[in-house]
Amino acid sequence: MDKLRIALIAGGRSGEREVSLRSGDAVYEALDRRKYDVSRYDPRDDLIDLIHDREKIDLAFVLLHGRFGEDGCIQGFLQLLDIPFVGSGVLASAMAIHKKMSKDLYRLAGLRVAEDAMLTRGEAFSAEGIVASLGNTLVVKPVSEGSSLGMSICRSPEELSKGIEEAFHHDNEIMIERFVQGREFTCCVLGNTVLETLPIVEIIPNPEHPFFDYAAKYTPGASKEICPASISEDERRDMEFYAKEAHRVLRCSVWSRTDMILQDDKIYILETNTVPGMTATSLVPLAARAAGMSMSDLLDRLIEISLEGQEKT
Repeated sequence: MDKLRIALIAGGRSGEREVSLRSGDAVYEALDRRKYDVSRYDPRDDLIDLIHDREKIDLAFVLLHGRFGEDGCIQGFLQLLDIPFVGSGVLASAMAIHKKMSKDLYRLAGLRVAEDAMLTRGEAFSAEGIVASLGNTLVVKPVSEGSSLGMSICRSPEELSKGIEEAFHHDNEIMIERFVQGREFTCCVLGNTVLETLPIVEIIPNPEHPFFDYAAKYTPGASKEICPASISEDERRDMEFYAKEAHRVLRCSVWSRTDMILQDDKIYILETNTVPGMTATSLVPLAARAAGMSMSDLLDRLIEISLEGQEKT
């Protein structure tokens, strides 16, 4: 049987370029060469090559994180080239990366999220007024960034003003949320219409990290991940329901990973990632191992789901 010709797309121009390249390295090493011929493309430098090679590609494996890769841009480009790909399409990618849009859809689906306020660059605001409305401890984040870039936790109006300034370095629109104190978890969903979940992971950043920030995500030993998470059966079932509903309401395909906070007995959704990290310290490979899947097994499964559910357009 002929090998499937895979285009591995990693790198790009976002602030998450280095993480994307590391994800690409891990996936490149794990793809079974008995089944796949693999070529690598970095959209920063290789878009012309990708266009030229389009007739030689059976499936693209997108591992671009953040802007131009997780927001629907590369997905639309691949659709124009008539190249099927692993993961969500243009609409789902664009909705998931935009934190306000995704939260509005979560709310409509009855999923719990933290209260928030939005600011656009140049808009007048009162830090004291925002604190009075949302609470003393707030989370500030760019509305369309990943890996916690530009994100901060603020505990005073002065810190809030600095956090807003930092977030505007990354985006023209930012979100300010009420801080939800609790335990952090993530749940990966696989599938298109029939959905399955991998074991839930609890994330415990080391004390020097105030939250699961960029360094805590990608520095070995900077956080502790427990998988399967030590939770009750009811909590596990509820988190799986939230992750599947988030996948459905955002119209995700193939895979997604939804991050959540458990406060007492209440679950709050933080966000859904449509191109989860696949580095040595990433959470999806960890959950797959807990389910008895090697990295190679996981990639086979993602490719299988993609071929089942995604037709060329």
